[in-house]
Amino acid sequence: MTSQSAATLRSRYVEQAASDLEENRRRQQELAEKITVLKQEEALLADILNLAERYEGFADASRLPEQLQDEAPVTKAKRPAAGATSGRTAPVKTASAGTSAKAGAKGKSRQPLLGDLLADLLSKYDEPRLAKELRDELLEKHPDRNPTPQVVRNTLESLVAKGRIQRHKQQRSVMYTLVKRHAAAGSD
Repeated sequence: MTSQSAATLRSRYVEQAASDLEENRRRQQELAEKITVLKQEEALLADILNLAERYEGFADASRLPEQLQDEAPVTKAKRPAAGATSGRTAPVKTASAGTSAKAGAKGKSRQPLLGDLLADLLSKYDEPRLAKELRDELLEKHPDRNPTPQVVRNTLESLVAKGRIQRHKQQRSVMYTLVKRHAAAGSD
């Protein structure tokens, strides 16, 4: 084998290895993004279960007869998971979460809702706070809770929709403050 053909062969191997490495990293990135999305879905479903538990005993619960703890979250989880490659694991996890959620509701030892925790954090401040700041403070004060940044933002927006907090936009930042009780009582 001549030195020129050896160099050509070596060059081909280097090109192939570089190409394979690039493809490997691209696939790793795709999988990491899918895992992030699945974790966000899991956190959102857990929040939904917490809400269902909280309002289970109220008289208004009859307005939502189809939303039983075991049925609605599992049914809704199957739709987004159907397109995912790990579609079989999401409903199984959700079903087991529903079972443990029911057991927790009977024991009354459930954690407070994320929205309540965020509202409590906001109550300590008069000035608007960023969602990131609230999440960081939540992680510090409640290390057992680890909501994703998106779940925190979604929960804050839910509180805005309920009129419990206000949204303030400053340039490209969105900040939140707690609605004062006397202001909320005057609007009812």
